[in-house]
Amino acid sequence: MSEDIRLPHEFDHKHSDVSGGWLRAATFGAMDGLVSNTALIAGVAAASSVSAVVLAGVAGLLSGAFSMGLGEYTSVTTANEQIDSEVKVERRAFRANPRGEKAELVGMLMQMGLTEATATQATEELHRDENRALNFHLVQELGVDPTEKPSPWVAAGSSFVMFALGAIVPLIPFLLGFDSLWAGLGCGGLGLLVAGGVASRFTRKPWWQAGVRQLVFGGIAIAATYVVGHLIGAAVS
Repeated sequence: MSEDIRLPHEFDHKHSDVSGGWLRAATFGAMDGLVSNTALIAGVAAASSVSAVVLAGVAGLLSGAFSMGLGEYTSVTTANEQIDSEVKVERRAFRANPRGEKAELVGMLMQMGLTEATATQATEELHRDENRALNFHLVQELGVDPTEKPSPWVAAGSSFVMFALGAIVPLIPFLLGFDSLWAGLGCGGLGLLVAGGVASRFTRKPWWQAGVRQLVFGGIAIAATYVVGHLIGAAVS
């Protein structure tokens, strides 16, 4: 009777996708939306009326969401273009000095613990396919895999949506007709706790630890903005 042979990754554990770029963009967008708009509301509320708070909050939501989305798209696209440029450089080197590239790979494999004979054989087999060899060289030399570039559209969309969701949280009481800064701050603080806890599901950190960390950092920014707004309001009144 033959044994049921399974690869380790098929039954004992499973890795999350860490190459797509969406988690970083989504987390950054949510935290930025929560902190920046809660801080903006706190600063404006300290110096202005409720209508000014709502107007500033909505303006901050829209401008911030578009800024985050476009910023993520541009930054990820630029990073991908840089990788494409390095691919071209490496491909030119492959064709101009194939022996040198093979010798380089043999040396890298030997540094990883392979014998010279094994490293030489592996290099010859890898270099039978130029694209495969090129990708392997870039992974070893630069730590990036050209076949696993993050999508700028996914990063931009994640950032835009999560910023908007985060930014609307502290506005909820004002949009419902409540004239209470503390209600807005409470919603913002709760949002920071929840966002930190949700992000911890992907990093396998304790949810309370991640949530409290975001609440403390966000609270510092919000408090500082409130103090500045209060001082400005007192100065112009």
